Amino acid sequence: MSDNPLLFTPLRLRNLELKNRIVVSPMATYSARDGHATDWHVQHIGKLAAGGAGLVFVEQSSVNTQGRITHGCLGIWDDAHLDGLIRLADIIHQFGAKAAIQIAHSGRKGSSQRPWEGGGPLTDADLAARGEGPWPIAASSTVPFDNGWPAPHMMSHADIDGVAEDFRAAFRRARTAGFDIAELHCAHGYLMHSFLSPLANNRNDEFGGSRDNRMRLPLRVAAIMREEWPDHLPVFARISSVDGIDIGWSIEDSVAFAREMKRVGVDVIDCSSGGMKLPRGNSLVSREPGFQVPFAERIQREADIPTVAVGLIREPDYAEAILKDGKATLIALGRELLWNPNWPAQAALQLGCDPDWSGWPAQYGWWLKRRTAQQGR
Repeated sequence: MSDNPLLFTPLRLRNLELKNRIVVSPMATYSARDGHATDWHVQHIGKLAAGGAGLVFVEQSSVNTQGRITHGCLGIWDDAHLDGLIRLADIIHQFGAKAAIQIAHSGRKGSSQRPWEGGGPLTDADLAARGEGPWPIAASSTVPFDNGWPAPHMMSHADIDGVAEDFRAAFRRARTAGFDIAELHCAHGYLMHSFLSPLANNRNDEFGGSRDNRMRLPLRVAAIMREEWPDHLPVFARISSVDGIDIGWSIEDSVAFAREMKRVGVDVIDCSSGGMKLPRGNSLVSREPGFQVPFAERIQREADIPTVAVGLIREPDYAEAILKDGKATLIALGRELLWNPNWPAQAALQLGCDPDWSGWPAQYGWWLKRRTAQQGR
């Protein structure tokens, strides 16, 4: 292995320097109360930040109450949410990482149960069981997410203008809270993705039909994000690079979208996939390590914009190879970090670039270094 692994080489984006190329993905934990961060979020984010990643995302935060996925989603629709978000950004900074937050609206996948409570649409039974009833949802069209799900209200032009301004206010709050990076959520079937994908968007006005029309709202909100974010700091967009196999939104669409995102000032494309309910033969199955890496590689190459690779990237050597081969600029991990929040610090040891254990909090590193020596490792 090289003496200077790319995984642990600092990266400069605009005027912001990340200490390494490891990103903690935004992972919804559905544990907020009326949109407010709780003690759960403090320990969760603190644990992940202490593990050594260069960039730590706070989970998707909703721009208004309609835009929540569940009753437990973090909110950024009210100034009252700022105290909790300030605390999370501060915790991340205390561990030497940069703080990012994903800003979102759930669209037609809102008003749903937490995954461990069924993951389906909320009903009066949920109101009776937990005091968490359904609310009206809105999206690009009236196409429901799946059989048995409610049809969303098709957003009017006034609705679209309103949600764009809700995003503007959310970006302002995110910066007030001290976050270094904002990310616009355009993936996984939520509102922005429901405008992009022809599987969810059957409008016949300037927000539907052609790809350019379907990109109109996400690009408008991305431009607002760039307007509201300081020029010296970067902004990201997370996309579903494809809807599935030979259906809906394609990788060619994503390359075109990424080019337009770059034009309005987005600095990095975070390359995920999926989020639409598809026939079995069209679903992209996440069985192979790095199954989404080819999307990041193609978008980075053809749109000439840095990308984040994410999805079943578990081994440090493999993460390093992705970067060395020019397939992405950053590596994001999600569930792997829930399993092992110290993955970044352990990767630095494995790749031979942290001989003095400086990547660990001193409260851990001092003891663990000696434990390792005692065990002859």
